[in-house]
Amino acid sequence: MEASATAQGFAHEQWPYGPNYKRVNGWRMHYIDEGAGDPVVLLHGNPAWGFLYRKFIKPLTEAGRRVIVPDMVGFGLSEKPVREQAHTLDGHIANLAGLLQQLDLHNATMVCHDWGGPTGLGCALSNPDRVRALVIMSTWAWPLPPAEFHKRIFPWRMMHAPLVGPYLLGHHNALAGRGMYLSVVDRKKFKAEAQSVYEGILPDPGSRLLTWTWPRWIPLDESARGLARFEWLERELGKSKFPTLLVWGREDEVFDHKTFATRFKELLPHAEGPELVTGRHFLQEDSGEEIAGKINRFLDRIDGRQS
Repeated sequence: MEASATAQGFAHEQWPYGPNYKRVNGWRMHYIDEGAGDPVVLLHGNPAWGFLYRKFIKPLTEAGRRVIVPDMVGFGLSEKPVREQAHTLDGHIANLAGLLQQLDLHNATMVCHDWGGPTGLGCALSNPDRVRALVIMSTWAWPLPPAEFHKRIFPWRMMHAPLVGPYLLGHHNALAGRGMYLSVVDRKKFKAEAQSVYEGILPDPGSRLLTWTWPRWIPLDESARGLARFEWLERELGKSKFPTLLVWGREDEVFDHKTFATRFKELLPHAEGPELVTGRHFLQEDSGEEIAGKINRFLDRIDGRQS
């Protein structure tokens, strides 16, 4: 399904970027491609899209970097398949890998958040010749245990029950609406400048399939369908030598920094951070420019331009 005209009519001053499209694995995938230099790939999760990174783009391009911001198939201005089978974790990893291959990206920095974590890390670990560094924010990459948030009966397990989940997330757009609103610190600012954009890009129940499908891939027990892929991610990430920066929101309750950033540090003892910023789960909304500055300084250090 294509994004509605309303979804594309958001404030131009916030998103003044020309659209680009590639067909990956049969799906039409939207991305923006700004600036020049070594690429930085900014990866969103559920129920966001590239707009989440609007405050990153100018600082990164002005620092001499090429910024690629894809919309995962199923979100944003990308095609929105209406079959749940289109949304396996391996399928999303393959879609991202297909985009990198078609753009012939090398020396890329993968910025991974939420479901952009398993997707982006899976892509990086499968295509190490295309990746130079990782930035990891508010995500996870191992099978069990899940976050405490995801083990609660309310709201998480109830929202993703067979009937209640599609009703709340599909018919009422609860995750893009109230869910994102509750997952930022400055809610007044978010409501004024961003909430309608996230809601408008998912205009009808058919366009919202991934909002309630993706969470079902979060492993909650040994029978989870994504368990083997997450076991692979944990094992391969532990071998990774990619320069890595960890950035976390102090107020994040979905993937709290004391548990999840600490676990990444154990897997990647060479990683810098975690560097904490103001932010709940969608920390890009509260601290976008600050995080972009941290990424620039991190990459400058890799390039030997800064001590």
